[in-house]
Amino acid sequence: MRAKPSTISMRRRAGLTVRAVSAATSAALAAVLGTGIATAAECENPDALTFAMVPTEETVAELELYKPVTDRMAELTGKKIEFFMPTSYASVVEGLLGGFVDVAVLGPYTYVIANEKDPSIEVFATYAKKPGHLQEEGPGYRAALVSKKGTKFTSIESLEGATVGLTDPGSTSGNLMPRVVFGEKIGMDIEDYFGKVAYTGSHELSTVAVDQGKVDAAFVATHRFDNVVNKGEVKVENFNVLWQSDPIPQDPFVYRTALCEDIRAKIEETFLGLKDQPEAQEFLANVKSNTFVPMGSKDYDIIRTLKKAKDERKKSN
Repeated sequence: MRAKPSTISMRRRAGLTVRAVSAATSAALAAVLGTGIATAAECENPDALTFAMVPTEETVAELELYKPVTDRMAELTGKKIEFFMPTSYASVVEGLLGGFVDVAVLGPYTYVIANEKDPSIEVFATYAKKPGHLQEEGPGYRAALVSKKGTKFTSIESLEGATVGLTDPGSTSGNLMPRVVFGEKIGMDIEDYFGKVAYTGSHELSTVAVDQGKVDAAFVATHRFDNVVNKGEVKVENFNVLWQSDPIPQDPFVYRTALCEDIRAKIEETFLGLKDQPEAQEFLANVKSNTFVPMGSKDYDIIRTLKKAKDERKKSN
């Protein structure tokens, strides 16, 4: 029996059951779950599979975008597909740990956190991106520090004492990379270098905040920045790129290995076979990808190394 948190609203979107869970419910769920280690001896074969993704500015719109994928997953697995509407990166992890969420799209850092708490949360694929405005071709992306053109913020040095945006504490490019890799570059904690550091909630909101002058600069993921440009909300020529990280593995698509092996195989087939499905071509075009590629836990060891460095730095402070 899988424990499911109480919901404050439910509605139909893209043929899926959409559940919105309050922050208080998520916190209570996290307290009950603890580490979330599965103890069931037998594999799980639920009647329905719950799919979730870390939130963006337009999570509901993205759900519509994923409809060809979830339809294919339903067809291959023979399961009803439900969607969990998250309130934060952490709420998706909490759902996975509790066995409420079965399949999810995480950020790399969020995946490492979840996998550390419960190794049965495992990555199986990611998308290979097409080249974009800042995004390079392949299954990787970068953290980028951007500022608005026409302002005095034209270099890293000019940002000393400035207001800078991060995205979410669970973000790789919007929190982990700035704190560890960029922190090493400037030789100090970012809170000591910048005048103010604020979480905006998403890469999209960070990009718009820079454009509107609400923050002086922000750390964003290159592919998420491109999404905002492609939607016409900002113009790429209005931004300076002051710093970029080394490549980071793309967002991991994960499942719980407590699910029966045949179900997991069909979930993998759902994504890895999308390139051959005519009805999925619009989805792939919208996520600026030609195909999904297999990924394993070791592909994210670079993130584990960065997390370890961040944790050790926190302990020493």
